[in-house]
Amino acid sequence: MRVVSVHTVVCASVIAAAACGRSAPNPDPVPPTCGLVITANARGDAEIERLQKSFEAPRALVDAPIATKNAESARAIERIGYRLIARARLSNDMGDYAIAGKAAECMEALQPGDPAVLLLRGHVFHQLHRFREAETAAARLVSIRGGVLDYGLLGDVLMEQGRVGEAADAYQKMIDLKPFYQSYTRAAHLRWLKGDLAGAIDLIGDAITSASPRDPESIAWAYTRLGYYELQRGRIAEVERATEAALGHVQDYAAAMLVRGRALLASRRAAEALDWLRPAATRNPLPEYQWALADALRASGFTDEASAVERELTTTGERADPRTLSLFLSTRGTQSDRALALARAEYHERHDVFTLDALAWAELAADQTAVAVSTIERALAEGTRDARLFLHASVIAAAGGRRAEAARWAREAHALRFTLLPSELRLLNNVRVKKEK
Repeated sequence: MRVVSVHTVVCASVIAAAACGRSAPNPDPVPPTCGLVITANARGDAEIERLQKSFEAPRALVDAPIATKNAESARAIERIGYRLIARARLSNDMGDYAIAGKAAECMEALQPGDPAVLLLRGHVFHQLHRFREAETAAARLVSIRGGVLDYGLLGDVLMEQGRVGEAADAYQKMIDLKPFYQSYTRAAHLRWLKGDLAGAIDLIGDAITSASPRDPESIAWAYTRLGYYELQRGRIAEVERATEAALGHVQDYAAAMLVRGRALLASRRAAEALDWLRPAATRNPLPEYQWALADALRASGFTDEASAVERELTTTGERADPRTLSLFLSTRGTQSDRALALARAEYHERHDVFTLDALAWAELAADQTAVAVSTIERALAEGTRDARLFLHASVIAAAGGRRAEAARWAREAHALRFTLLPSELRLLNNVRVKKEK
């Protein structure tokens, strides 16, 4: 993620004047953290600008009870907070997450004890990978009110920590309370994680159908996820349809462009893939995007440009996505000590399938084969069907002298090869050739 400074705060309104210590016509005190949210740079986001103005409206009603003013203002701040989180997911701007955290502080000052504060704060913690703090907030929410979104947050943070059974229970509570977009998307991911691709596709379809037309980003995300599921099945035409639908809801949606580019790579159309991967990596300069772009550039003969992208990936990737950087370094067979340190640091915070996979892969690269064998077995235990996971399992098994297992995982990886990048496909082909000799 691009780490940027928190947006500049200016004193340009009645609310800002109060926040900056100058006298204001309205006698009601406004907490300083509210001023930070209300005067944050909306960067042309019309919805955030509208919500910032709506904060001032109830406070201008001199005769209204302060409790009424605070309640209405808190709701505006809450919506700003979630809007900032949604925007940060698109732009990877840490400044937006910081302001969303201030929105939770503002809500708490306006409405002490409001459970909505815990939910917003928990989502900020989740996005910042502060999973234990997010779990504390979610567990508190479930105990005091048990709303559908409370169980959703709890399931999310449990999933990140590798507690899949507990997460499944939380998601089931969501479905029981309210079968809608939020519960369908989580159930779809759980089905996919447990190896039920067909079930995941059915549920993500339910999510698309139930999504609000007023929330195009959520619809785009669901279509993008459907595209990835179809890519795993090798149904390239379906991938194109799903990503086209996503882009119809959010123009230049980077995640959809990435999936579309990877589908073209799977079809050996690297030059066409560049038309999607270049803009995707520009919008989201994350290791996952840069790795795909670098592979497409090399496959198209642009080796100098590919090397430049890889240098940027290794330089900036640790801040943005250390787990994927670790995977990239281990796959390239370079900086093995760094790759292992990154994977271990990630494992300190999260214990999900893909962190275990990255750790096992880094352990193998660091010549810790016996440890890698044990770690990859833990990663495989959930039943997740993923080509990269199976590729790593095959190579690790071979290094550990487990030839039958290596052959089995190589076959599994080949069946799902469409989601592998060209550099990973070459590794898989080398493994399969060795098995045949």
